[in-house]
Amino acid sequence: MSNTVTAPRPVADSAPLPVSLRQPRLPRWAPAALALAAVAVGCGIGLLAGLESRIQWGLIAALLFVLGTFALAAAVEGTRQAKDRLATSLVWICFILAVVPLASLIWETVARGIKVLDGYFLSHSMGTLPDALPGGGIYHAIIGTLEQVGLAALIAAPIGLLTAIYLVEYGRGKLAKAVTFFVDVMTGIPSIVAGLFILSVWILILGFGPSGFAGAMALAILMMPVVVRSTEEMLKLVPNELREASLALGVPKWRTILKVVLPTSIGGITTGLMLAVARITGETAPVLLLVWGAKTINNNPFEGAQQSLPLYVFQQWQQGSEASYDRAWAAALVLIAFVMILNLVARGIARWKAPKTGR
Repeated sequence: MSNTVTAPRPVADSAPLPVSLRQPRLPRWAPAALALAAVAVGCGIGLLAGLESRIQWGLIAALLFVLGTFALAAAVEGTRQAKDRLATSLVWICFILAVVPLASLIWETVARGIKVLDGYFLSHSMGTLPDALPGGGIYHAIIGTLEQVGLAALIAAPIGLLTAIYLVEYGRGKLAKAVTFFVDVMTGIPSIVAGLFILSVWILILGFGPSGFAGAMALAILMMPVVVRSTEEMLKLVPNELREASLALGVPKWRTILKVVLPTSIGGITTGLMLAVARITGETAPVLLLVWGAKTINNNPFEGAQQSLPLYVFQQWQQGSEASYDRAWAAALVLIAFVMILNLVARGIARWKAPKTGR
């Protein structure tokens, strides 16, 4: 007899059924199609309901897009994926709500400001020209803005940088807490308060007249807390291992800060400084109180009234004539371009000075 045992053949009916791990998904073009459909339906509802505001049409379309995305995803992909798509659609709606006013502002400023913006407008002042007549320029305002912002940066940058170094590298105890507290308070003060402080001390008590330097001091007060906060955060990002390695070699602490800490964070510090300059460039209230504005060119920021771009925009708009409105829009366009250039320079410096990472 043979002792060979044959294994029983598996029964076909008892084999496990294959389980699919892939869930049904909406095609990639579905969100775009839903958005177009929501816009079309929203416009139709707005027309049928007699709604004149395009903002109401957009809000209806946004609501339809969010609800449609959730309903369609829940029917095809399940509730869990539908919640994810709901959150994604809400993020996109919030992004559009933030971008639309900004794009509208830029478009309106460019469309109205380009009318009189030319070489003559940039190279001439108002002089003796009446504000109601066309002509004139902003050369005197550009000079005033550059001098006032430059002086404010020269005052605020060293003070803010040294304050941040003290708080990060040396600050301990009650004094550091007090400095941090007052920096936080200064961050939130209105610009008019800084202008009133310089007005009471520099002009009313000390007896100096209005000048670009007086406005620069008020702008420096507004700029200092921004410089302190941005520099402080950049210094905190420097790894402590770099400090410890330098100190272990016998390098004094002040030299470690100067040769190791500051060069490592110089990109972020420069970016924060540029953003602080951009923040004070558009201030009007301190300049109105302390500089007063002038229709002619004044290259001396330490004596006499001077003009600046924000104050020029305010005064021209205040005149109420068609020509002054055109000059105000053109000056606003130049001011936006100036701030944009500062931000681009800050981003370029930050990328240039960023630490090089190896592969």
